[in-house]
Amino acid sequence: MNIDWAALGQVFGVSLVVTVALVGLFTLGIVGTSRRTRTQPDGTAAVSAPGSLARTGAYVCYGLCLAAVAYGIHLIVS
Repeated sequence: MNIDWAALGQVFGVSLVVTVALVGLFTLGIVGTSRRTRTQPDGTAAVSAPGSLARTGAYVCYGLCLAAVAYGIHLIVS
C-alpha cells in the first residue's frame, strides 16, 4: 500500500483554508446583520439596527457561503 503524502498534504491544506474562509465569511455575515448596543451618557442602553451597507455586505457573505456549499455538494454528487 502506497500513500501519496504530497496529495494528502494538499487535500489537508485546501480543506483547512476553505474551512477557515467559510467560517470567516459566515462570521462577517452574522456581524453585519447583528444589532449594536451602545451605552448612552445617562447610562441607558440604545440598540441600533445595522446600516444598509452592512446588511448588503452580510447578505453577500451569506450568498458566498451558500455558493461554496452548493459547489461542494455538486462535487460530491457528480
